[in-house]
Parts: sequence; C-alpha cells; structure tokens
Amino acid sequence: MKSIGIGLENPRARIDAIPPHAFFVVSAIFHYLGPAFAVLLFQYVAALGVAWLRITTAAVAFALWRRPWRVIASATKPQLMLLVAMGAILAVMNSVFYLAIERLPLATVGAIEFLAPIGLAVAGLRDLRNVVALATAIGGVALLTNVRFAGEPLAYLFAFVNCALFAGYIVAGHALARDGGASGIDRLGAAMLIAAIAAAPIGFRDALPALHDPRLLAAAIGVGICSSVIPYVCDQLAMARLPRSTFALLLALLPATASLVGALVLRQVPAPVEIAGIALVIGGVLLHRTSTAA
Repeated sequence: MKSIGIGLENPRARIDAIPPHAFFVVSAIFHYLGPAFAVLLFQYVAALGVAWLRITTAAVAFALWRRPWRVIASATKPQLMLLVAMGAILAVMNSVFYLAIERLPLATVGAIEFLAPIGLAVAGLRDLRNVVALATAIGGVALLTNVRFAGEPLAYLFAFVNCALFAGYIVAGHALARDGGASGIDRLGAAMLIAAIAAAPIGFRDALPALHDPRLLAAAIGVGICSSVIPYVCDQLAMARLPRSTFALLLALLPATASLVGALVLRQVPAPVEIAGIALVIGGVLLHRTSTAA
C-alpha cells in the first residue's frame, strides 16, 4: 500500500521535489535554442511569420493541456488586465525579438536583452552597487553596438524594444506566478491565447508559406514548443519558488547561453570585442541586486 501511495502522490508534490534552479537551467537552454532554430527557418518564412507560428503553437499547446479559457472566464477585472498586458507583451516582444535576430547575432540581442533586469534592480533599489552594475552592462552593450551599429540601426532598435518588453515580461511573469506554479501556468496559457490573437494581424500573412508546407509547419511547431512552451513553463515554476533577487541573479547565465547556442547552432562565433562586451553584461547582471521587498 505504501508503494501505491507513492505512485499516486500529488503531481504538485513531485514538482516541488525538483529544485527550482533546475527549472531555470532548462529554461536557459531552451530560451535561445528555439530562436536559433527559428533563424534557420527565416530563409523560408519571414521573421514575423515565424514569430506568430511560435506564439500560436504555444497557445494551442496550452489550450490542449490547461484549458486556459476557464481562467479568462473567471478572471476579475484586475486579473483580466494583467492577462491582456502579458498577452500584448508576449506578442510584441516575440515579434521584435525575431526581427532583431534576423539581422544581428543571437548573442548580441541576448546581451542587450539583459539590460532589463538590471534596470529593474536600479528602479527598485538605487544604491552604488546597482549603479556600477548598470554602468558595467551598458559598457558591454556599447562595445556590442559599436561593432555593427553603422550597418544595422533598425536591428538595434528592435533589440532595445525587446529589452524594454523583457522587463515587462519579468514583472508580469512574477505577478502571474504569485499563487504557485499550476495557477501561474494556467494564467500564462490564457495570456498566450491573447498573444496569438494580438500577433495575428502582423504575422499571419507571413506565416502562410509554412501553412502550405507540412515540413515547414512541423519545424515551426518545434520552434514554438522549444521557444514558448518549455522555457515559459519552467520560468513560471522557477518564479513561483525563487525570490526575484535570486531569479534575477540567475539571468546572468542567459547571455552566455545565447553565445554558446549561437556558436554551436548558427556558427555565429563572436569576435574578441563581442566576447568582451558579453562578459561585461554578464558581470553587470552578477553584480546587481534587488530589494528584499521585491
């Protein structure tokens, strides 16, 4: 009887038995692995089309798994506003991110993205350490932008808009995760449905080539699962159990992950000055701290 009881234990208990840092590591791997595969699709499907397919794949996966429309139906007005805000963030953030990585190395866009958590830390806790952290990261981004800015100003605009929206994703993601992993995932699924609808006007037309080719569609679905289901679910499970300060510290792994994935999958080997810039960004993320209240 004891062994049967163990076999039938609550799924939440099994999830809680896994260290939250493990979920973050899985998220860190897939956060850029999916987009790297997306870059390989750009020669067949335009970036906005791939972005919409990514979001829609995730929305369908969450719909089949979590039935998130129940969350929307029962949401209070403040909860609904949070879901709509997160849906809008996901729609625009994924779109501009893909427009950026279409033009710039994945590692460069990834490094710029992580000005966001440092900026949030400075906003929440204005001390000398955070000012130094922000200055260090900005120095790293300056090195990265000086390498290519003259030829790709629009790409950098997309990258910095993505950075601003990533800050919104961190704040809204912690709000979604506030009551624990399962409820956070349900809310994330609801926000993803909203995101798929919001992104359709700018991405559906560009996605049509994949809708007429089963191989391209299968590849796009794989990108969506790798990019928006696995990492976002793992983020929710990590955010629900890690203080924002710890989660923000772990984000230092992601610029390094972007560099590694870009080099292995896309053969985007960074130049020495780009390595220095990425290292400064990682140093800034490691150095910064958030308030205990946050």
